[in-house]
Parts: sequence; C-alpha cells; structure tokens
Amino acid sequence: MGDDAANQGDGEHAGRLDRRRFLGAAAAGAAGIAVGAVAGCDSPAGEGPEAAPSRTGADSTDAAAERARSGSADWRIRSVGPPGAIEGYTDTVSVEPGDEFGLYVSTTAPGFRVRAYRVGWYGGARARLVWHSGRVAGRVQRDPHLDTFTDTVRADWDRTLAVRADGWPEGAYLLRLDASSGHQRYVPLIVRSPSAAGRTLLMHAPATWQAYNLWGGYNLYEGKDGAYGTRSLAVSFDRPYDGNGADTFLTYERAAVVLAERLGIPLAYTTGIDVHLAPSVLRGASAVVSLGHDEYWTPEQRRHVTRARDSGTNLAFLGANTCFRRIRLEREGDGGPVRTVVCFKTDHEKDPYLVEHRTMATTDFRVPPAADPESSLTGVLYEGFPTDAPYVVHGADHWIFEGTGVRRGDSFDHLVGVEYDRVTPGQPTPSPLEIVAHSPLVCEGRDSHADSAYYTVPGGAGVFASGTMRWVEGLMAGSGENGRNHGMDARTGAFVTRVTENVLRAFAEGPAGRTRPAPEDNVRRVYGDAAAESRASAPVI
Repeated sequence: MGDDAANQGDGEHAGRLDRRRFLGAAAAGAAGIAVGAVAGCDSPAGEGPEAAPSRTGADSTDAAAERARSGSADWRIRSVGPPGAIEGYTDTVSVEPGDEFGLYVSTTAPGFRVRAYRVGWYGGARARLVWHSGRVAGRVQRDPHLDTFTDTVRADWDRTLAVRADGWPEGAYLLRLDASSGHQRYVPLIVRSPSAAGRTLLMHAPATWQAYNLWGGYNLYEGKDGAYGTRSLAVSFDRPYDGNGADTFLTYERAAVVLAERLGIPLAYTTGIDVHLAPSVLRGASAVVSLGHDEYWTPEQRRHVTRARDSGTNLAFLGANTCFRRIRLEREGDGGPVRTVVCFKTDHEKDPYLVEHRTMATTDFRVPPAADPESSLTGVLYEGFPTDAPYVVHGADHWIFEGTGVRRGDSFDHLVGVEYDRVTPGQPTPSPLEIVAHSPLVCEGRDSHADSAYYTVPGGAGVFASGTMRWVEGLMAGSGENGRNHGMDARTGAFVTRVTENVLRAFAEGPAGRTRPAPEDNVRRVYGDAAAESRASAPVI
C-alpha cells in the first residue's frame, strides 16, 4: 500500500486509513467466529491427541501419513470476547520441529489452555489438533511499553509457559488460547522446514502481518489518533496480533495452504524472515509460493528469492502489492532473535541508520535511493487501491487455464481488488512476458487494468503473478469459508481453484520453462506504443 498521498490532503489521508480498516474488515470474517462457549480439556499438560512421529525433516512417507490423519472440526474460534479477555504471542515467528518456544499470555480469566492446530486439508476439516496443554493459571500482564521515537509498541510481558514442538510436523499452525471464561484468540506460528529441496516452499509473510497489526493502537499505517503522521516507524513482534489474533493469515494465506496440502504435492514451509536469515532453505526447491498479501520484504529476502529463480526455482505470486516495501529487520539485544520490522516510509530520511547506510532506506523499493521496482521480480507493478472489478481472461489457451473451459473475454465478478498490479511498460520487466488476464478497472477515478502475467528465465524457472489481492480469498468463494468474499460466487471459486491447481502442479514438476509452452511476449500488442509511453509514469499509490 502506498503512502505518497498521505501528506497531500485530508481526503487522501482518510482514504489511506479507510484502506487499513477495509483490509481489517475483510479479515475479520476469516476465522468463522460464532457466539458460544468452549468446552474444557482435562488431559495432562503437553500431551497430543494423536501420537505423531517425531522428525527433523519431512519425507514423502511422513507427509502422506500426515495428510491421511483425521482433522479436527472444532479449530475455529467461537467467541473472541471483550478486549483483553485472552491474547498472546510467541517469542519467535517460526521454529523447526522439536524446538522450544516461549508463549506469552494475558487473560482476565483465572485459567486457560492452549491447543495447537496444524492447517491442512484433512478430508475437509482444514486443520488437525496436534498438541494441547493442561490448565495454565491466568493473569493480567502489564501495560505495553511505547518507544516514543519510533512509536513502537512492545508488550514486554513475562513468559507464561515454554512449549516444545516435539512431533509437530512442518506446517502452518494456529495456537488457540482457550480461556476458562469461554473466550478465545489465535497465535500464529510456522513450523519451518530446514530444507525445501525437491518441494514447493510456501513462504508466509509475518512481516506484513505485523505491519498491519494495530494492537496497542499503532501500526505502520496509523497511530492511536488514526493519523498517518503518528504511525509507528518500526513494529515489534513482542505483542499479540489484533482482532482474533491471526486475521491476515486466515484471509490471505490459509486457503492456499489447504489447497496445496489437498493436492498432495511435496511441500515445505518457511517465512520471509527465515528466507532473509537462512536462504539455504531455497536450495533445490521446485517452487516458492508467495501468498496473498506479502508486501514487506528485506533486500536480502528479495535477492535470495531472485537467485533461486535464476537457478531454476519457479515462483508464484498469489496476491498483489508484493515486495513493495523495503524493510530492515532488527534483533533483540546483541545477537538475539529478530523481533522488529523497521519501515520509515516517507520519513526515511529521519532514520539514524541511514547515516552509515545510505542505500538502505526503509521505503518503497521503487523509490530512491537504490530504486529497484518490484516488477523486475514479479513481472507486474503495484498500481493502486481501492478497486473492485471483474477478472477478465485474455489468453484463454494458456496452460494455466487448462480445464477451466474459459474463452477470451470471460469474466469473474469482484475477483480484482482491493489492490491490484499491472504490467507497466517502461518499468523493468522480464522478457518474454505474457499477459494472460487483462482486467479493465477504475481506481480513484482513473481508468486502468489489472494483469495476470507469466514469464520464464533462461535457467528454466516459470513465474506467475495473479495481479489481484483477492486471489487466495477467491479460493474460498462460494464455500462459506470466509463470509461473502466480496460477493465472489462459487463459479469464481471453482475457476481460481483450478488455475491455482494447474500452477502448483506444474511448478512442482520442476522448471516450468522446460515442461510447459514458452510465454508469448504480448505486452506491446496489449498496451500498444502509445499506452507504453503514457503509462510509464508514476502509478496510482
């Protein structure tokens, strides 16, 4: 999401805040919240409901056995309750199987329990209970601390309990905190894969989760008074997520995880932060999948993913506004874990770090110094917000549309939104690049298009970008899984599901440039010379 307009007038400023609230509202329905109380669990602390083999890495036998396990239909939250009823956070965004992590919980209830659900298909249940605690005494933790220079909120709570992920298969997890009062919250956690060799790597986006996290009254978009000028310049993982505790994951990532698990392709799991810290996980991966809202990247993460692409690893960008913000990660203390995401945005000149690191401005990737628009990696460029438009098929005979039955010009209402990307002639873009969907839209009174695009590189990798932030939400369209999903219907859900299946299956086979037809370079034909000249200017952000 761009902020260049944030200082240009109250109307535009209000639009930025409306955008944050719009995304939050879209996420709020994702957990399937319903009113009701929670039944207690009386099993001993640390026991799992099903014995699972302990392992340090996934193999095909373990993965198949995990997919065959029974799911747990009760994983959804039934009652969030009032603010502060129960909430928590972990001291790390990810662990490897068998690692210990700390859980920090505050609750007004006298006690609570923790249940760890692994997200997957599980015969349609979509999650499995892997572990649960015994009863833990509850307490209300101290008020959060605010760093007045960066307006960074930190809970700085005392650790409530240590949890060891013994026997937890790699994957995306929702830790559900169940207060004895009947109220609940999630805490998301990734059990990461040490290696993704020969597998499709799902790359979760906790830096973006945290950027939008308004717990304590501040995030990277607004401060306690709702103004852009009082926003945080850095945000900390040492605090709970707002809402139900996992809104962004549930809206923009969960459905893609469920689909990938249902397909049975070899999978691995990581986060953008882990790719920044330990790029070896990318080595030999058949594909890397960036999920539905993956806005905040470090230059190191981008460099490592680009290198993987050039070595033959396919890339899928199942969202929009991807790799838009250039961030810095800061560790806790001297050599401690990464716990802070820094992004000064339009105030980057105020960052003391720039004194000795002039090219490391925490602003948009396309903005100087060291301007490097995201389109050189994704093939598309983020252009604007907000929009709501039909998705229009352009290249109906492209292999990604196989089995959908679409023809050129077929459309799917509401699939383009709320943010979108387009191929932008005049910006750095790989070639040959094929526009496979070209969707007319209006954004803030300006006519434009959203584009889905596909390109390949000499190393053989194929790269697909959906061009719309609603792609992963579209996987749930018509299913009742995520509310009304902006009015998208079951026909749209079936279309998005089949296209995503085509992409994931092809990419799991290895470099798509060697197994699938080459892209037809049609950018000039779609946009024309005049369009290329007129639209090479700055996008709407």
